[in-house]
Amino acid sequence: MHTNPAFRSATEAENLAFARSRGFGILMVNGTEGPLASHIPFLLSGDGRTAELHLTRSNPIARAALPMPAAIAVSGPDAYVSPDWYGAEDQVPTWNYVAVHLRGTLAPMDIEAMRGHVDALSAEHDARLLPKMPWVSTKMADGVMQRMMRMILPFRLTITAVDGTWKLNQNKTDAVRARAAGTLVSLNVAPATRTRSVMRNRARRRLKEAVRIVAPGHAVPGYDYVLIARAGTVQRRFTEITKDLERALTKVHQAPRP
Repeated sequence: MHTNPAFRSATEAENLAFARSRGFGILMVNGTEGPLASHIPFLLSGDGRTAELHLTRSNPIARAALPMPAAIAVSGPDAYVSPDWYGAEDQVPTWNYVAVHLRGTLAPMDIEAMRGHVDALSAEHDARLLPKMPWVSTKMADGVMQRMMRMILPFRLTITAVDGTWKLNQNKTDAVRARAAGTLVSLNVAPATRTRSVMRNRARRRLKEAVRIVAPGHAVPGYDYVLIARAGTVQRRFTEITKDLERALTKVHQAPRP
């Protein structure tokens, strides 16, 4: 993870939401002969405390001396950023990216959990393909699913730490960031376009999370609220954003002075 605090302001909820939306990462453990890594889909629990996954029986991680410490590295969009795009002097090349690391202890699950895990995993991702009718394992011929599941084993990562880096030029001014983001989208290259979208929408996601936290205790039923992201929304500490929202809602509903 990048050590610059400017790139580490995402809350645990934001990082978990990103990991959940991706649902795919690199599982890593320390093997007896060196690091072991495997690209895996995973299913994050509702509270973000566990990630369930499966591995082929022949996978070296599946045959390791579990339980043991492990991590899942989840990568998002990334793009090279040329210093020529900033419109400012004395800049250097960089790489923008989003990444979240889930750390904890990896352990085998009961083999009887295999079918439920596979069905839940496919349901999670097939639901994102609507209006396509979701695929279900019951569509398969009798015995086929059972034979295929014999080749895989279920595992659970009990998560003890969540780290995230959202490196999106937050150490630059808003004007400089906007110029770089504009150039990225004008290139019309898929990774660059996705990165620009993340740069543009990060403020929206932070405000949405702030509303989720603050609204239950401060918003009044029957009212509609409009939030506008001001300059610096991405760079500010998230606690400052929630406090600002609390103050704003309190002020809106204060009784008028006589």
